[in-house]
Amino acid sequence: MFEFAGGEQAFMALAAAHHRRCLEDPVLNHPFSHPGNPQHVERLADYWAEVFGGPPRYSTSFGGHSAMLGIHAGQGADEDLGARFVTCFIQAADDAGLPDDLDFRAGLRAYMEWAVREVLSYSPPEVVVAPGLPAPRWGWNGLE
Repeated sequence: MFEFAGGEQAFMALAAAHHRRCLEDPVLNHPFSHPGNPQHVERLADYWAEVFGGPPRYSTSFGGHSAMLGIHAGQGADEDLGARFVTCFIQAADDAGLPDDLDFRAGLRAYMEWAVREVLSYSPPEVVVAPGLPAPRWGWNGLE
């Protein structure tokens, strides 16, 4: 899916468009507007690229799946936040000019719905993220 999307440039465009959309959303704006890592968009692009079959840059440079979950763990996010995040992701795929192929778009949506459920499961304050979790790999048939 990484190559079909257009490689690293496509995932950078997706991450940038998604970040913009989240900033424009009245609920998602709060967590996205706080000063965080100045390379957030680039790291997000690296993470998504890796998930969809690109190079393992996020895992080798930024701590992998456990690190990503750790950033979001214990935040007390509610379900509405997840639904809004998915909507922004789907709209960002259009903004970024990703292929309009039905199977590809269904795969993107299925991944993000799965990912949001996983991240939200780490939302309670007492949750601990296990170290060393491998990055998920998402292909044309879902989680690999």
